[in-house]
This record gives sequence, C-alpha cells and structure tokens, in this order.
Amino acid sequence: METAALSEIRKSLHSLTQKELVEICLRMARHKKENKELLSYLLYYHGDEEGYIMAVKEEIEKQYAEINRANTYFAMKGIRKTLRLTNKYIRYSGNKQTEVELLIHFCSRLRVKGFRVHSSVALNNLFDRQLLKIRKTISSLHEDLQFDYEQEMKKLGL
Repeated sequence: METAALSEIRKSLHSLTQKELVEICLRMARHKKENKELLSYLLYYHGDEEGYIMAVKEEIEKQYAEINRANTYFAMKGIRKTLRLTNKYIRYSGNKQTEVELLIHFCSRLRVKGFRVHSSVALNNLFDRQLLKIRKTISSLHEDLQFDYEQEMKKLGL
C-alpha cells in the first residue's frame, strides 16, 4: 500500500463533511500518543504560544527532577530523554522563537541543576550541539529578537 501525497490528502479532506472530519481526527488520536499530543497542541495552544512555552518549561523542569544522578550513564540517559521530549514539543509548535526559548531553557537548566557539562565528553558534545542549534535558529529570527536572545544567552553564560 502506497501512502498518498499531501496534495491528494488535502483534496480528499476538502470533500468530506464536518462530521466525517471529526471522526477521522478522533480515530487518528486513538492510534498514537503523538497524534493525540499534536491534536491537543493544535486545539488548545495554537493561539497561545506563551502558555505553551510555559507548560513545556514546567514539563522540562519535571523531567530534570526525575533524572537519576547515581552515575554519569544514568544521568546521560535522563538528559537525552528530556532533550527528545523538548524537541518533540518544538516540532509540534514549528515556531522558531518557541524553539529558541525552549532550547535556551533546556541548556540553562542543564547548567543550573549541577550537571558538570565539561566532565563528560558525551554531555559536552550534546550541550555544544544544542548551543549551535540555538545560534543557528537565532540567526533566522528578526534582528530585534536576535539581539534580545543573544543578550539572554550572554546573561546565562551560554
């Protein structure tokens, strides 16, 4: 079975009634957790990006609190899990400004929570990749936002 192109799906969706569209959305939400999460973002947070950012920041804080610090291996697993979650929420939004805010928060929490970033090669590389990603995304934003985020990064020592 071949997957239909996006343009074909768009045409088919336009031909459906509202009731049929609702049923299709609910059916998709039942099958995968990510579909349900994306649908939740689109329904509840799409117009309130600031509220979405705050909710995700709280989730990041919760994830950092649950990280097992018994040794570096378990800490790295928890940090990677938190980063995967952060990137998933960034993907839902698709907004560059949201991406910068969440990644800056992720990196600053990594430092504040007492993880010795430079003591582990893997952790140092992960941290450096996120900083590069932040700088690349900042460069695609408006000049005023670029200046604001650069100042925030300097203030946080990133």
